[in-house]
Amino acid sequence: MSSLKNRIDQLESDLKADPPRISVYHDLPFAIFRYNPEEEWTLRREARLLATRLGETGRSTSIIHLSDFLWKAIEDTEGIDAVVDLEKDRGFLAAQEQVTTYLSDRDWRPLAGLLMERLKSLSSSTNVVFLMRAAAMAPGIYQMSKLLDQMLGKTSLITILFYPGSIEGTTGLRFMALKDREALGNYRV
Repeated sequence: MSSLKNRIDQLESDLKADPPRISVYHDLPFAIFRYNPEEEWTLRREARLLATRLGETGRSTSIIHLSDFLWKAIEDTEGIDAVVDLEKDRGFLAAQEQVTTYLSDRDWRPLAGLLMERLKSLSSSTNVVFLMRAAAMAPGIYQMSKLLDQMLGKTSLITILFYPGSIEGTTGLRFMALKDREALGNYRV
């Protein structure tokens, strides 16, 4: 059995426990499920299957794609044409920085705000939320650690962030396993 499948099985066991065994912080009910970026398609399939199995045991699961929030933030602000024009005029990094601003600055469409809106719209019967497609934030659009920090105390829903990356040491995570990215070790979940 693959390492990914073993870890999905462990996650399933932790989510089915009563109470679920995924968080030591009551005000941050998040867990990070790290996987190798090249396993993206397998992970998506396994997560959908896990959601189905959880549903069969009475645990409702909602799958939320972070990529949808990226496109919504662009659409709700200046639109994709403005981003494309900026890239043509000033280059990729300038366009990426502008999208980062959309997702970070409270005057635009912050990612944490979009996520909170979505979580508030879920039925109270939702037991588990899967945050997927974080790879859309690569190479440097948005730091997942920032999102988790901003969600502190904002939800009581058990939320699993499926994180594409490599592990460095015991706590460092390198987003998308990009060698030029610093491995961050401030994840509290």
